[in-house]
Amino acid sequence: MSGQKIRVGILISGRGSNMISLVDAARDDACPYEVVLVASDKPDAAGIAWAKDHDIATWTLSPKGIGKPAYESALQNALREAGVETIALAGYMRLVSDTFVEAWRGRIVNIHPSLLPKYKGLDTHARALAAGDAVAGCSVHVVTEELDGGEVLGQTEVVIEPGETSDTLAGRVLAAEHRLYPRILAEFVTR
Repeated sequence: MSGQKIRVGILISGRGSNMISLVDAARDDACPYEVVLVASDKPDAAGIAWAKDHDIATWTLSPKGIGKPAYESALQNALREAGVETIALAGYMRLVSDTFVEAWRGRIVNIHPSLLPKYKGLDTHARALAAGDAVAGCSVHVVTEELDGGEVLGQTEVVIEPGETSDTLAGRVLAAEHRLYPRILAEFVTR
């Protein structure tokens, strides 16, 4: 690829399986982005250990006891110091503040385990099953002040199988997320 790659910071709270899929995609010379920072609100997140093992810069801080404004200020500083241009939320379980969204307007994306606008928030698989839906899936969207409410950039449908449980559906949707997110992030950073 000619020119500079877009510098991406990934925010995680857990094992970071979507982060790993984004990092793996970024290893391809044709990928238009590079992962320059993995940040977490959970210092012991498994995804942070993985990133360190793969020589990716990391930043962690527990928000406990310091409050959201102080936490987000520290996070903002870490993102700026790393030269991050686009933020990818990948299993980041904290709601970002309106102030944070404003600072990164149009430069934050998230992967969500439902076919938005259906099932914003949590427990998406159980809600899809309870509704009797024939398909579930995942969406990548732009982050705005509205929870899971920004422009949908791409989706993948996953057929709900007979006898499906929340756990089996979650596993199949997660596999779809790992394919969808790198492709949509690559499209997003070049638009």
